[in-house]
Amino acid sequence: MSERFTVRVTKDYLVFCSGHFITYHGDECERLHGHNYRVAAEVEGGLDDNHYVFDFIALKNIMRALTDELDHFMLVPTRNKLIAVEEQGTNIRLRFRDKEWVFPREDCALLPIENTTAELLARYLAGRLRDELRTKHRFEPDAVRMEVEESFGQVARYEWRP
Repeated sequence: MSERFTVRVTKDYLVFCSGHFITYHGDECERLHGHNYRVAAEVEGGLDDNHYVFDFIALKNIMRALTDELDHFMLVPTRNKLIAVEEQGTNIRLRFRDKEWVFPREDCALLPIENTTAELLARYLAGRLRDELRTKHRFEPDAVRMEVEESFGQVARYEWRP
């Protein structure tokens, strides 16, 4: 018999309000806008000596710190082939064809992703969670799942397994 255990957190404070825009159809760019994102995180693994997969409080604290890093920032994808990202002194300049945006650097979250879609935000957050679990808690999960809801009823889910 095989058993799997998971812990999942989704709290009212696991949210971030951010601005973004995405490229799509290979050559189009949507208008600058924002979302009130909600996040849920799930970790799968065996039980420890305390019969925990992972402590809920520690998981909530990690996720709160990760969502706080994105809250009230402009989300900037640094790996998008269509959007040029350039640091100019204390500003970030973004260019897509003839469109151009300039934001204060302190108001931007530069993310190593190709696009700021909910799917890639979920993958980014799952990776950050996995890194935190490994490095700070010496915990190697069997799986990590992340959900990012960009608006009510629109949820992207990402799952990582070794």
